Amino acid sequence: MTRPFRVLQVIDTLGMGGAETWLMEVLRLWSRDTAPRMDFLATSGRRGLFDDEATALGARIYYVPYGRTRLVAFARAFRQVLRDGCYTAIHDHQDYSSGWHFLIGGEALPPVRVTHVHNPSYQIDNNYGVSISRRMTARIGKALVARHATHIAGTSRQVISEYGFDAAPFSRIQKGPLYCGIEPARFTVEPASARAKLLAEFGWSSESKIALFVGRVDVSPDPNHPQAHKNAGFAVDVAIAAARRDKHIRLLLAGASSPAVPLLERRIADAGMSEAIRFCGVRRDVERLMAGSDVFLFPSRGEGLGMAAVEAQAAGLPVLASDAVPREASVVEHLMRFKPLAAGAESWADDLLALAECPRDLAANAKIAASPFSIRHSADALAALYLSKANG
Repeated sequence: MTRPFRVLQVIDTLGMGGAETWLMEVLRLWSRDTAPRMDFLATSGRRGLFDDEATALGARIYYVPYGRTRLVAFARAFRQVLRDGCYTAIHDHQDYSSGWHFLIGGEALPPVRVTHVHNPSYQIDNNYGVSISRRMTARIGKALVARHATHIAGTSRQVISEYGFDAAPFSRIQKGPLYCGIEPARFTVEPASARAKLLAEFGWSSESKIALFVGRVDVSPDPNHPQAHKNAGFAVDVAIAAARRDKHIRLLLAGASSPAVPLLERRIADAGMSEAIRFCGVRRDVERLMAGSDVFLFPSRGEGLGMAAVEAQAAGLPVLASDAVPREASVVEHLMRFKPLAAGAESWADDLLALAECPRDLAANAKIAASPFSIRHSADALAALYLSKANG
């Protein structure tokens, strides 16, 4: 670092999302250094899970609600934050909305302006596709990205292309993957003790073979629902099929609940699998869950990258993933198996049963530590991006 600088991260809420957990890892790392400092602008106007920790680490959080009925108030507060902060960079994690934010920021914007896309493109299309006005808002926002952004980043190179950012209007803009990072050492939990605690917590026998699913439960158990993403309903179907063949198979689903959970629990009960398949809600000990499990189940309909799969590899777990997950998520190749969702639950159960018998690879953690997904390498890439124009 050649000189101290500050950056403003634009998010919805500082909660348990993939972008936010990554930014908190960066903040923890940078709080021990002398140069980079981060502040947050929460466009929901709401407090989040990590707010207290972030402020304790030196970040300022500005709660500035954004929306059509609040544009004047938002513009006034947003520009004041930019002027007072003297930022080197603004890093906006809200896809096409970032273009609107940059337009509103105007002359108060810092020299580095990053649009960062995290979510699969089909999900964004569905979010914006509910009305003509929302589709038009997205289209204009995308055009504003072309006009105002200096950098376009994606959680994978694949997702940048899926958003259409390789098109001619964006040719002048520097673009490329900016991988979210983790602290690999967190995933070196001793497997035997973690497994014993997991079995005791859920009342499972020592013969259990535990498949782990991590991700929020979609609003519908239907995998064809337009808002389906993590595909918990399909994960349940796979586990039911596998448990019918092997009575020791267990599935643990960790992540935020939704109205679909009671419907899935009814499906599980009808199959006679209520003890074998359990929902445990949001957890702060995912590394322990991974250390105690035998296989990671990741049947997403789409991912910007899929950091949970990287975390599973850091824990040495074999991963059964949808082929909609970018191949960039595969760091330890022999641990990742990609499979099309169209193959169906029975075929997925075949692979799940096979992978549950594979030994854990404890050496995989060192490979993650040496990869772009380690928090140190990820944070260094982030700082280099912020300084790319600031010192020019």
